[in-house]
Amino acid sequence: MEQLTETKTDQAPADPAATDNVLATQPVGYWSGLAHAAVTRHLRDAMARIDITQPQYWVLNRVHGGTEAPTREEAVIQLTPLADGPHEIARVVDQLVHRGWLRIDAGQRVHLTDAGEAARLRLRTLVTELRAVVHAGISDEEYVTALKVLRRMVTNVEGDKDS
Repeated sequence: MEQLTETKTDQAPADPAATDNVLATQPVGYWSGLAHAAVTRHLRDAMARIDITQPQYWVLNRVHGGTEAPTREEAVIQLTPLADGPHEIARVVDQLVHRGWLRIDAGQRVHLTDAGEAARLRLRTLVTELRAVVHAGISDEEYVTALKVLRRMVTNVEGDKDS
């Protein structure tokens, strides 16, 4: 395996109380997993208080975005990698149709109803507020740097799939 940096840092066991001077030794998987779990829990708890799920929000946003309404199948295929299981997004589409927030036309294209668009806008406001809590004390520059580092780590372990 090719060494990617000039210096080698030993890997220490995960330590939630690690001080700044030893953070470089901490496992990224532990910290990225902890961040994922905490942020996801925070979002889902807040959404549950208004009787919505995060996957429902994903579907509302996907149906809203783009120049042409997606088909039911397109929405399911695009969002399933984010979901907790292979059937979750299809169920969510059904839930939102039943709730009256989505309608499916004769060509199987999925559209927001007026009630669905109103719900999406309410959720967008909530998610923006929740994002502010998560990002408190973190500048946009720091956030971009953190994401670039994570993106690079993914590339390091998965390789450049385009080449």
